[in-house]
Amino acid sequence: MKGSKIWRSGKPKREGGIGTHVTAITKRRFFPNLQRVKAVVNGEVRYIRVTAAAIKKGLVVKPMKRTWKKTDAPKAA
Repeated sequence: MKGSKIWRSGKPKREGGIGTHVTAITKRRFFPNLQRVKAVVNGEVRYIRVTAAAIKKGLVVKPMKRTWKKTDAPKAA
C-alpha cells in the first residue's frame, strides 16, 4: 500500500497555539508484517516467509513439536 507522511509544525489550538500547518508531504509505502516460520509445505517441513495475519488466521500449518531427545554420543577418550 502507498500513503503519505505529513510533516506539521506549530502548536495545536487546543493546546493554546495558533494552529498547526503542513510543511511537507513525503510519499511512503506500507509493508506487510512478514515473519519467517517453519511450516509443512507439500508434506515436507521448510521455512517460509508469511504475514502475521496469515499466522493468526491459521492459514499456516506448523509441524509437530519434537518430543524425542538426542541420545548421548559416546565420549572420545
